[in-house]
Amino acid sequence: MKKMLSSLGSLVAMLLSVSLLTACGAAGSNAPGGGEADSVKVGVLAPLTGANAEFGKGFEVAMTMAMEEVNAAGGINGKTLELVFQDSKGDAKESSDLCRQYVDNEDIVAVLGDFTSTACMADAPIVKEAEMAILSPTASNPAFTEMNDCTFGIIGKQDADSRYYAHYVLQEYAGVDNVGIIYIESDWGNAAMSNFVDEAGKIGLNIVEMASFVQDEKDFSSIITKMKAANPDHIAIMDQGATSQIINQIRTSGWDVSLSTNGPGTSQQLIDLCGENCEGLLLTTPFFFDPENEKEMAWRDEFTERAGFAPTVHSVNAYDCALLISEAIRQCGDDITRENVRDKLAAIDFSGGLTGQIKFDETGSLDRRYIICEIVDGEYVKRAGFDYPEQVAAGK
Repeated sequence: MKKMLSSLGSLVAMLLSVSLLTACGAAGSNAPGGGEADSVKVGVLAPLTGANAEFGKGFEVAMTMAMEEVNAAGGINGKTLELVFQDSKGDAKESSDLCRQYVDNEDIVAVLGDFTSTACMADAPIVKEAEMAILSPTASNPAFTEMNDCTFGIIGKQDADSRYYAHYVLQEYAGVDNVGIIYIESDWGNAAMSNFVDEAGKIGLNIVEMASFVQDEKDFSSIITKMKAANPDHIAIMDQGATSQIINQIRTSGWDVSLSTNGPGTSQQLIDLCGENCEGLLLTTPFFFDPENEKEMAWRDEFTERAGFAPTVHSVNAYDCALLISEAIRQCGDDITRENVRDKLAAIDFSGGLTGQIKFDETGSLDRRYIICEIVDGEYVKRAGFDYPEQVAAGK
């Protein structure tokens, strides 16, 4: 059972944010309250600028694709779906200010986003005041969905991800004995680190050094020096936005230690920014495009053409979230209220997207499984499938 725990931004700030965003087509809007009376409006919070802009842009492109599909198929109960995009910049305060704008706008029936767990956790008490659902494609700190009965996330739980990372990626697949951890100081980063450390203790994976950094940090030389002195045979990087900088600075320091990451998923931007420096990088993802699946590959090609970069699991989840909230609204019939949308979302059983069945547990989260990927010759290659834990147990 979920825990029942339960300022508007200035007009100038709102107008500036509206003017800076590009239009998302006739059915979309970039300002609360925009659009026609026969539309159903859902607010979106995403880091369209800043360190996590690749992921925010992925949200925008993927959700717009979903919105266009819904509307092309007749909309929702005779109404068009309208997504209202706002730039949170990856900042928790900015996100909560924009979330407050959505709450105060009676036309908004639900919120999609934000990207980081920290931002989502700042938004959770605000949506609870209005009994309005917030559905994040990417927030994986389990504390987020446990905050109240309005919080939902589809990427899975960070505790399961981090434990899989320590056990199956590093110990079983890579054969790591001694690891150094570099992680971001955030709600997500602290959860990733603590669950990794806990699992490492249980399986006998030796952590020789740990170091944290704050968002927007640029110089990692002192952390790298500290790690080198501990002499690990592997470095685990837990972050989304600074991973490429850390990798590049490790390699330019002359250190050829093996690397893995938990956070950015199969990001094309990571490969573009790191080049040969990220060859051999290991990572996990709960979704990987199957070259034999025509639907998945067609979606991937369209997204890439629109965005200018290939999608990650974060973009795929964003697409599924837009379809998911549309289905919850459709199930409301003529009684489309915030509370009703929230209740329909909590009870939903949905398989109409790309990531498989979505059926929330009592905390508003999902159990996901993971595959292992490696960067080889500038491309992501699947190294172990969803059944890898069973293979390990069977001694294969």
